Formats: sequence, structure tokens, C-alpha cells
Amino acid sequence: MAEPTISKIQINNIPLKCTVCGHDEFSTRKTLLNTKGLTFFGLDWANEEALNYICSSCGFIHWFIDQG
Repeated sequence: MAEPTISKIQINNIPLKCTVCGHDEFSTRKTLLNTKGLTFFGLDWANEEALNYICSSCGFIHWFIDQG
């Protein structure tokens, strides 16, 4: 498995800092926001996604709704 890319992130032109440890470098991933209804019908792929920034120091995950 490839090493995650670590970078500094800005949200609305404001540098993101970890709310737990104050670190400013993160790896990124997307996560599905599953709902009971779509999962029941086997349509998990249709759920909305969240963008996650994972602190490279303490591992805390910051969640944002993907607006893009």
C-alpha cells in the first residue's frame, strides 16, 4: 500500500490546524455517509461523501461535507 500524501490544508482560505494537537499537516480520504434507506436497498454508492483530513501527528479525523 502506498504511503499517504501529507499536506497543509486550507478551508475557506484559513489554514486547518488539528483541534486536538494543533498540528497543521494532514492526509486526505473520502468516506461514504451511509443512510439506512439506501443501504437497505443496496444503493450505498448513491450516498453523499465526506472529505476527511487525518492529522499526521495524532490521527484525529476532521470531517467535511464534500462540496465539490
